Amino acid sequence: MTWEWQFFLNDDGSGRTYLQWMIDAWGWTLAVAGASWVVAVSVGALMGTLRTLPNSPWLVRLGNAWVELFRNIPLLVQMFLWYFVVPEFIPPLKRWMVSTEPIYAQFMAAVICLGLFTSARVAE
Repeated sequence: MTWEWQFFLNDDGSGRTYLQWMIDAWGWTLAVAGASWVVAVSVGALMGTLRTLPNSPWLVRLGNAWVELFRNIPLLVQMFLWYFVVPEFIPPLKRWMVSTEPIYAQFMAAVICLGLFTSARVAE
């Protein structure tokens, strides 16, 4: 059995090769990972700082609640909530998600979800 590397140069039916399709997928993956990382580090640093403030019990509770909320809800459930449920309660977000191309709405939902989920790990 040998690898048939020419397969990656075949058309996938949409006018591009499988190699181009894979490179596009890697690009989206890196974009989601990078944007989520920025959200996670910035929000996580803020929440982690709130958790350590002396003489501010309400801010400490807010930071602890943030960590507990995002750590105790499974990531797949959060992804579902951010894409389908949260826009129903925030009208501007729903209008934006409907008016843009689906790929950008999916991108933003993934970035927000992964960023906030990971921010709880950063804040710990």
